[in-house]
Amino acid sequence: MNSKTENLPPRKNRKEARQRLQKELHESRKSRLKDELMEHIGRQNAIGMAELYELIYGESWENRINDTRGIRKLITELRNEGRPICSISNRNGGGYYLAAAGSELENYLQANERRALRVLARNSRIKKIALPEYLGQVRLSLEEAA
Repeated sequence: MNSKTENLPPRKNRKEARQRLQKELHESRKSRLKDELMEHIGRQNAIGMAELYELIYGESWENRINDTRGIRKLITELRNEGRPICSISNRNGGGYYLAAAGSELENYLQANERRALRVLARNSRIKKIALPEYLGQVRLSLEEAA
């Protein structure tokens, strides 16, 4: 053994420690994102990706696509937990916000349903079956998975 490695824990323990730290960092960022979005309720209060990234990661992004992948993943996780995180895009760059109650929340849900139905309709055309028949197949698949 050389002096550099003799004071280190076994490799397996280092890997586990690294994974634990990565998970803690991920959860910390997710919590900060959740807290920050609570300050941005309603479309008029949307926060841009650049500003949101800087607040959560503590640094500016260099590559818009690659560097912001992590924050988009966090947003997807929060959405999957049931948080109504909306996004807008416009000439000024758009941003993210939490849907306000009422019509804004309803519009968000309807937009998600339309998006999902467009994908399902495309799938049914590819399979060359009617959409209602395809929806029945999807329903059965979901029931079997549950």
